[in-house]
Amino acid sequence: MTDADGKEIIPEGKNQITFFKKREIRQVFHNNEWWFSLVDVIQALTGSDRPSKYWNDLKAKISEEGGSEVSDKIGKLKLPGADGKMYPSEVANVETLFRIIQSIPSPKAEPFKRWLAKVGYERIQEYKNPEIAIKRA
Repeated sequence: MTDADGKEIIPEGKNQITFFKKREIRQVFHNNEWWFSLVDVIQALTGSDRPSKYWNDLKAKISEEGGSEVSDKIGKLKLPGADGKMYPSEVANVETLFRIIQSIPSPKAEPFKRWLAKVGYERIQEYKNPEIAIKRA
């Protein structure tokens, strides 16, 4: 993301952790927008002990229901693992994430949608006023 003078505010590939209900959600800045770890989101929304399996099953269900446009918009970007090393991880931008969340049959999805809207609002404010992003970093 760049400011009005073309200076980079948030560097491409920047990783950070944000939280939803005390659960870590890894995110990475790519193509001027934040992309979120799908496994982290699944775990936050479902409380599943096996979020990778849950995500693989959900991905198959979305694909079977004709959601190929969603599958096409899922990326693989490097995120830090529990050991601190960087690993390719499935991620989605906010738009795609909303589509995926709609497919999750969980009562936790509604608060997550509100949280994601809040995160989006904060990023828009940072875009309008780069000082906010600098202070947060």
